[in-house]
Amino acid sequence: MYEKILIPTDGSDTAEVALDHALDLAETYDAELHSLYVVDTDSMSLSLGPEQLDRIEQGNWGEMDEVRERAESATGIVADRGHDRGIEVVEHVASGKPHSVIEEYAESNDIDLVVMGSHGRSGVRRALLGSVTERTLRSTDVPVMVVEARQNE
Repeated sequence: MYEKILIPTDGSDTAEVALDHALDLAETYDAELHSLYVVDTDSMSLSLGPEQLDRIEQGNWGEMDEVRERAESATGIVADRGHDRGIEVVEHVASGKPHSVIEEYAESNDIDLVVMGSHGRSGVRRALLGSVTERTLRSTDVPVMVVEARQNE
């Protein structure tokens, strides 16, 4: 049923909750697990100049080592936990608008399922803050499993 599962991660507790579900599914279906970290260039554009953003989008991190380390750490956690369970893991770091990058990655890599965490915000907070998960749900044709972090509190 599932041959390739995508887990977008930012290394947060919310992503960690979703990871547990993605690992269980990958193990059950003997699926390959893809770990994706997206550097949100929209939010970074407030503190970076256009030249820095262009370099990041081309994979040249320059003085952005802290961001690169955070990305590699987040995908590395997925890889380590997957390998501990005998699951093949593909790590990838990209930049752009998170929901768009997730959609493009899922479609170009023949992903069967996206597993994402959600903070479970609603109402005004969700409208003001936006939701990568919600935008991903609206933009992709790939099935998305949403795991709410609140259910485990």
